[in-house]
Amino acid sequence: MDTVINMNEYISRTMDKVIKYELEAFGAVVITGPKWCGKTTTAKQIAKSVLYMQHPDKKESYLTLARIQPSKLLEGEKPRLIDEWQMAPQLWDAVRFDVDVKNETGLYILTGSTTVNENEISHSGAGRISRIKMRTMSLFESLESNGSVGLEDLFDGDNDVNGVSTLSIEDLAKLIIRGGWPGNLKKPLKVAMRSVKGYCDIIATSEIKTVDGIKRNEETTKSILRSLARHTSSTASDSTILSDVKVNNSSIHRNTLSDYLIALKKLFVIEDLKAWSPKLRSKTIIRTSNKRHLIDPAIAANMLNASPEDLIYDMNTFGLLFESLVIRDLRIYSQVIGGTVFHYRDNTGLEADAVIHLDDGRWGLVEVKLGDNLIDEAATNLKKLKDRIDTNMLNEPSFLMIIIGTGYAYKRKDGVLVVPIGCLKY
Repeated sequence: MDTVINMNEYISRTMDKVIKYELEAFGAVVITGPKWCGKTTTAKQIAKSVLYMQHPDKKESYLTLARIQPSKLLEGEKPRLIDEWQMAPQLWDAVRFDVDVKNETGLYILTGSTTVNENEISHSGAGRISRIKMRTMSLFESLESNGSVGLEDLFDGDNDVNGVSTLSIEDLAKLIIRGGWPGNLKKPLKVAMRSVKGYCDIIATSEIKTVDGIKRNEETTKSILRSLARHTSSTASDSTILSDVKVNNSSIHRNTLSDYLIALKKLFVIEDLKAWSPKLRSKTIIRTSNKRHLIDPAIAANMLNASPEDLIYDMNTFGLLFESLVIRDLRIYSQVIGGTVFHYRDNTGLEADAVIHLDDGRWGLVEVKLGDNLIDEAATNLKKLKDRIDTNMLNEPSFLMIIIGTGYAYKRKDGVLVVPIGCLKY
């Protein structure tokens, strides 16, 4: 796994295409997502002027001006980037008003690492402002995937896949531990692990309090994150999380847990995977619980104190974190081609780890298997699920795919695709 990256050069992101596409249709684009994922750096490649709301020498002046005359902060060549705009929520209405007055597209890019209280803005910005989420880097963006199999190609009917991933099981364990933050790509693994630990510590000690000004407990936050890490890629209920946390904090109430989970979502630390509810041929009951995922599997690995060696000797945990890595990448790739990722599970136990549904109605089913010993079983399940879905209400699936850890990409005799994560791109 020898990836050569010059950190002095901008690393292309899939979000480049998404931002440019949205700016063609909207007056402003809001980029949200976790801290350190590259929102500002990416936006700067497109913007022609920049306002840094957190500038240490100018922050107070900017905040004062935002209260008195926010339109002054909008002056500059367009598109204008306003970084960490949520520090002055007044800017939202100023941007929306300016977009209305000018009646033009591509005027503003707003970036932020927390969500803003909707009560602090007077208009949603519907039709004027597009909201998009940026995540940490996919393996294709960080050059660990060779991109020999394109998700868009699969939806376009090109299912004759081929390719080989050079990633080993050991490589995948290291990539899960390292995570997808751009700043970690060039660091030795042990240094990257310390960075992720520091990231999680800051979430628990500082960000959890500053997100909305409510004082919260560091150890409670870490207990919740550890529980979420243990239940990554599962449909564990809030009651299950609560039981875990009560082991170390017997006094925590369900409402308190809910408050912490909401705060972690505002910080873009949690990103659960919603259930897909298609029309079925039978009266099978679809389970609607979300699957638990953190924004990057490295957060889960850190909270479990896992090293690459730990994952290799605990293949069950490895498999769950690998599934979370795959979901992260599928979300990134799907966003570029106008799609959303869900999961499916019904009361018979039939499931798909990922359902990719495009805005135009096309869809595909995905199972995730770290090793190749369960490929036959996964293929059987995908074909069963395909037959259960009422295709009078939906199109036939564009593909059935099993994403594996290593090896070759190929098409089985039954039409099911087998693709290593190290071959996939958007």
